[in-house]
Amino acid sequence: MHGGIMKRKCSKISLIAALTWLTVAFAFSPAVAADFGGKPMEQPAIAADPDWGPGWMVRLRGIGVLPDADADDVTANGAPLGANVDIDDSVVPELDLTYFFSPNFAAELILAVTPHDIDGTGALAGSIGDAWLLPPILLAQYHFNPGGKFKPYLGAGVNYTVFFNEDAGGFLPNAGLTVSSLDLENSFGWALQAGADIHLRDNMYLNIDVKKLWLETDATVRTTAGVTVRADVEINPWIVGIGLGWKL
Repeated sequence: MHGGIMKRKCSKISLIAALTWLTVAFAFSPAVAADFGGKPMEQPAIAADPDWGPGWMVRLRGIGVLPDADADDVTANGAPLGANVDIDDSVVPELDLTYFFSPNFAAELILAVTPHDIDGTGALAGSIGDAWLLPPILLAQYHFNPGGKFKPYLGAGVNYTVFFNEDAGGFLPNAGLTVSSLDLENSFGWALQAGADIHLRDNMYLNIDVKKLWLETDATVRTTAGVTVRADVEINPWIVGIGLGWKL
């Protein structure tokens, strides 16, 4: 199991690094440097984007939700237990609604639901269960280079995650226990974001986006033997996405 976890972490790091490199490259392009009063390198003139300004933008993305899970204060009927959790990745569609107050400042609301399998490690090795997450995220954004083809942005905000359809897993052989129920508590979290919109034609844009969520939940696992396991679980996912957007 540990080898599989390590391979997943390496894949996450590679994907995050690639998208972050693209975003940083856009953010420090010569046109963006001019936004901060720097002297841009000489480059061909780019026609202003007439659609970029106050108003709505809608994006549809495919996103990968990549948890970086860890469990603290794991107990069984109040006694400390040497165990941890592993939460699998999920790929889902996402809807994004953004309102621009000006060419540079905007607010973004992101909506998606993601299913995840939850496995235990150590004393709780095995399938603990699965659950769905609804983590709407509201972000304040600053968009650079609004008149250019490449439009990087940075954002920060909050999210409130709702856990639903929690299903119990099966037998945990190291503990000799069978899971009967799984409960995850809804919680608030913080979010940071970096991305870029690339003007394709008319009011259509290619979008790449990376977010980091700091998200925790109180988990309660009950078993058929009457043993109750509790833990503070940090999910802390990276969310990486690519899709299309339309300025309305």
